[in-house]
Amino acid sequence: MWDNATIMMLVKETGTTLFITLSSTVFGYALGLPLGILLVVTAKDGLWPNAVIYKILDVTVNVIRSVPFLILMMMLIPFTRFVVGKSYGAAATIVPLTIAAAPFIARLVESSLLEVDKGVIEAAQSMGAGIGTIVWKVLLAEARTSLIVGATITLGTILGYSAMAGVVGGGGLGDVAIRYGYFRYQADIMIVTVALLVILVQILQVIGTKLSKKLDKRITG
Repeated sequence: MWDNATIMMLVKETGTTLFITLSSTVFGYALGLPLGILLVVTAKDGLWPNAVIYKILDVTVNVIRSVPFLILMMMLIPFTRFVVGKSYGAAATIVPLTIAAAPFIARLVESSLLEVDKGVIEAAQSMGAGIGTIVWKVLLAEARTSLIVGATITLGTILGYSAMAGVVGGGGLGDVAIRYGYFRYQADIMIVTVALLVILVQILQVIGTKLSKKLDKRITG
């Protein structure tokens, strides 16, 4: 059973899982980072308070986050097919993963930015810094360590979601676990795919932790 073809399949699908995870994270941050910034800026005590915009964004984030990923993925099948031309495979999995990740990322970004000392923001304002400058050079710069930690959490979460996509032929290790471990009752392949997913999460966690420590000015040595 453990012939060269099986091993090569696992190697290939591990690469597919990484591709799906990293691509979805990048696209998720392209949407979630500005969304999180807007939530902080338009909040009641933000740099540009706007109750209407904040409420719309807040409700949108909460609604999308409340929908279980498998259901969201199925709901988005028409949209996914419109974007990538099909509703299965690695590329198709990235679409719902990105949409599911964006509000999650937005909340992590919002939480990180809210940790920034208000005194630093007030000091920047007193020197005449505009909103854009404060966001870029104060909020994001001061919260970079927390943002890296959030990105690490996001990678692990998206990796888990990508495995769920195997239920509908999303590709990657989740697809292998469903097709071989579940439908064909090959428990050994199921165990190996789970082990590979755990190893990938641990690797991403270690990289994220080391990077956050390196960027944290409070940590020396």
